[in-house]
Amino acid sequence: MAITFTNDSASISTTEYYLASDSTTPTYQTDDGVYQLFLDMSAMAAGDQYKVVLYEKYASAGTARKVKDWILTGAQADPGWISPAFTLGEGWEWSVTKLAGTDRTIYWSIRKIA
Repeated sequence: MAITFTNDSASISTTEYYLASDSTTPTYQTDDGVYQLFLDMSAMAAGDQYKVVLYEKYASAGTARKVKDWILTGAQADPGWISPAFTLGEGWEWSVTKLAGTDRTIYWSIRKIA
């Protein structure tokens, strides 16, 4: 088994930020595998709220659809947030958007199991 890591950070605001694309414009990824997203949410404070979204195309010619979203609110008692593992490959992307509070720098790691 091999694990591939994609790591980075960005200041997240009210514009949806696509992590694999490292941009506010999505470029849907087609590298198939089992993926998990790791987020360092230790900078969050009372009054902050962020939304994490996973998108995937259900067919290669289809439109990317929201698979699942999560809302993180306030200072995080456990600042390391980890998604479940998902089998992806038709056209996937993870995003983070600030819903309330202060822009925060968020560090992430997208991990692929191959």
